[in-house]
Amino acid sequence: MGSDRIRRVVIVGGGTAGWMTAAALARTLAGPDLSIALVESEAIGTVGVGEATLPQIRDFNRIAGIDEREMMARTAATIKLGIEFCDWGQPGERYIHPFGTYGEAIGPAPFHQYWLAQRAKGSVRLFGEYSLPIVAARGGRFEPPAQGEGLFAYNYAFQFDAGLYAAYLSDLARRAGVVRQEGRIVSTERDSKSGDVCAVMLESGVRVEGDLFIDCSGFRALLIEGELETGFEDWSQWLPCNRAWAVPCEVGAETVPYTRATARDAGWQWRIPLQHRVGNGHVYCDRYLSDQDAVDILMANLEAAPIAEPRQLRFTTGKRKQMWNRNVVAIGLSGGFLEPLESTSIDLIQSGILNLVALFPDGHCDPADVAEYNRLMDLEYDRVRDFLMLHYVANRREGLPFWDDMRAMELPDSLREKVDAFTQRGLTPDYQEGLFLQQSWLSVFIGQGIIPEALDPRLEAMPAADREAHLSRIHTAISGKASGLEEHLAFIAQYGAAYRGGSPL
Repeated sequence: MGSDRIRRVVIVGGGTAGWMTAAALARTLAGPDLSIALVESEAIGTVGVGEATLPQIRDFNRIAGIDEREMMARTAATIKLGIEFCDWGQPGERYIHPFGTYGEAIGPAPFHQYWLAQRAKGSVRLFGEYSLPIVAARGGRFEPPAQGEGLFAYNYAFQFDAGLYAAYLSDLARRAGVVRQEGRIVSTERDSKSGDVCAVMLESGVRVEGDLFIDCSGFRALLIEGELETGFEDWSQWLPCNRAWAVPCEVGAETVPYTRATARDAGWQWRIPLQHRVGNGHVYCDRYLSDQDAVDILMANLEAAPIAEPRQLRFTTGKRKQMWNRNVVAIGLSGGFLEPLESTSIDLIQSGILNLVALFPDGHCDPADVAEYNRLMDLEYDRVRDFLMLHYVANRREGLPFWDDMRAMELPDSLREKVDAFTQRGLTPDYQEGLFLQQSWLSVFIGQGIIPEALDPRLEAMPAADREAHLSRIHTAISGKASGLEEHLAFIAQYGAAYRGGSPL
């Protein structure tokens, strides 16, 4: 390595993004020749509503050396087997997007094609009845899955207090050598020759120097936009919701192992049950609903008494034109935001971190590495955008201006191709890696009532009676397996309880 080796990493901003970054870098890259500093100000709040996660967070936990039991207890976490969508097709309809598969291979065609064929013949069994995590979630049951269980394979994520999660990661990172610097950044210094950021100045007069800067400053995007003016791709024409009210309430209903997203007149409401409270929020578009009406809807639909005042978030959906610009990498909200519908915020933080670790510069920031990082993050954001859009454009909530406009919107080519492929032949995106694979797309297509115009001709290779026998066998096996799992709350009580007798452990 040359004399320009990266020796000082400065993370600007704390919260979930900053401390996830700090904990991961300290675990994977830190050594005697690399220092990691995190600058944050107690006077500047964090968004702190990323309380629901996706199964990929378990990979992050392993990389960061996080003990799952300890993390659950420290963050008042519950288990998440999927996301329930209520009223997104037509009022009264609901389905769960699970963290697992549907059925198993029973012939040359994909499993969902056999279910579609039986549905066409009058079967009343729901598609979700062939997915173990859905049946388990509905029954309030959970056990850690065994490896390689075929029909019974599934994964899980967590629902936790984002503020407690950031504090927990802060403890881990600081024990691993990350230095926290308290203070508000008032200016940035650039190298006169390269144009790279070389230091940030704090209000106290302290100067923090670095070779590589990670911008985790949230929507302010202090370095990536405020200093480098990288530019922003506005995706409001595709994801128009731009505001949210968030409020916690007491636990008044069952603490289920799934998150809920309920469609409202001009957006949707989330419910995230934790051990000690329930997180609630109303995401909406201010072109269709006033701020006052939006908060009134949220407060009228709480299951129990609120335990704080509602707070508003304002955002523009989209992403930076470059997540890595010069020697600054944007991770978290500073890089982009695609709304919380499928709990993608923390996963996009994780993707940014792991891609950075894989492409971490050994000296100057190689343009090829920078370009590859930006390509990977662009692909991730594009795919997430398309998947989120599908929920909106596949709605059947007729007579409401917001939902009518969402159905009628012009789709990006990448999403139009996916919708046409499924509508015509029941084909799903053939992703081998990434965030939302075939089973996820199936969940939304079928869950919101999109039925293909034609079935797979390979179905004819199996007699109808045999198809029904296979489906019945799978249905019985999943039902029996789910009923034998431990109750969700009983699992938490012995595995990762944060509270006993009403008091923190």
